[in-house]
Amino acid sequence: MTAREQQIGLAQRVGRFAAGLTLADIPEEVAERARHLILDAVGLAFVSADRDFAEAAAAALGPDSPTGSAGAGDSPVLGRPERLEARDAAVLNGVLVHGLDFDDTHIAAVTHVTASALPAALAAAVRADRGGDELLAAYVLGVEVAARVGLGGAGHFHDSGYHPTAVAGAFGAATVAAKLGGLDADGIATAQGIVGSMAAGLLEFLEDGSWTKRLHPGWAAMSGLTAASFARVGWSGPPAVYEGRFGLYSTHLQTAERRARPEAVAEGLGEVWELARTAVKPYASCHFTHPFVDAALLLRREGADPARITRVTAGIHPVPGKVIAEPLDAKRTPVSEYDAKFSLPFTVAAAFVRDRFGLAELSTEARQDADILALARLVEVTDDPESAFPGAYSGVLTVELDDGRVLTHREQVNRGHDTRPLTNADVVAKFRENMAACADADDAVTARVESAVLGLGKSGDHSPTARQFAEACSSAPR
Repeated sequence: MTAREQQIGLAQRVGRFAAGLTLADIPEEVAERARHLILDAVGLAFVSADRDFAEAAAAALGPDSPTGSAGAGDSPVLGRPERLEARDAAVLNGVLVHGLDFDDTHIAAVTHVTASALPAALAAAVRADRGGDELLAAYVLGVEVAARVGLGGAGHFHDSGYHPTAVAGAFGAATVAAKLGGLDADGIATAQGIVGSMAAGLLEFLEDGSWTKRLHPGWAAMSGLTAASFARVGWSGPPAVYEGRFGLYSTHLQTAERRARPEAVAEGLGEVWELARTAVKPYASCHFTHPFVDAALLLRREGADPARITRVTAGIHPVPGKVIAEPLDAKRTPVSEYDAKFSLPFTVAAAFVRDRFGLAELSTEARQDADILALARLVEVTDDPESAFPGAYSGVLTVELDDGRVLTHREQVNRGHDTRPLTNADVVAKFRENMAACADADDAVTARVESAVLGLGKSGDHSPTARQFAEACSSAPR
């Protein structure tokens, strides 16, 4: 980097990169992985579409909203028949993609990236009547920016009580919306400056399993669209929104400011593709629980009969430990499905007892299973000094059995991590399995959606435009 480049603010550097980016600049293997990450997200939207949280969100955003400020529009909704105003569609799409906590995560950034980047790109591309190639490139851009903003926090947003998906996602969404809205590099930088005042998301939901986390990525997408609209009419925003005295990292990471890396926001743009490091989830629970679920399943196969376990000790880094292991007594008896997703003791116990971990293991019946709850009460938690967090999500389980045996297994790098990725074929299989669980998605619907997503941005007359893609991925295409 030249001395002149070092003098340019981080938002401006992102703006310059974003303004010039086209699909041709993105390596084909990255673009193809992007299509599969989108496929995963769309499948999750379909399987979420009739859940109670989806119905509630649709009611809050639809034409019969109690506020009277929302209403019908022309932006399609993933997996549902509604057509909403662009910002409302972005919120609902974010809820649908993220609502089951089964969506992808950039591991080192500790950020769900697709859940905000896709809704923002989709709403902005449909509104501006963009092509499928522009939609795909903008989605990749949103992932790249959100991941880098999360990386700048060096794994400490959670430690300060902020959900990085909400915080980092807002900046990615603003960049996407400004680019698709036709703004130049300065305008894209300004949109980032504006959205900095909207970037937030509290972790207090962890105390009782409240639904606020489900809203975070969609709200980030809406914030990005709003910031871009203000930038478009000449509204100003602070140029040092990341690195300034009262910028993102100084304010949001006051207890860990010295460990933050604001420079990560613009590092390696166009050279290192963070999308390729994004992990697809094998389980519908907080990503921090995954190494423990896999460890429990392996130990069970090695002879850890759950009926004979007398003690379970789980070692975890203290930052993710705050999320899934504190307060421990409450985590042992989750009060809702969402609460269970963020419980180390419960997910471990359910995996041991059921010898699997799927959506059924988060049901009311599972949460009331006496065997699961009894085993969850035997789980103790300790710090893990060998954890790879935040570079990977690590977990070590030790079980003591009634015959005196002690079995231990460490998952140093969680499955799905870029060094242990789910393949594109695995993603397709997950998508089809999720679509098979949807009452409104028969084989024809599944094939239609899969074709639209995997054909996105590819050359030829059959490549869908952004609107055609969005219509194909709704449950009632026009």
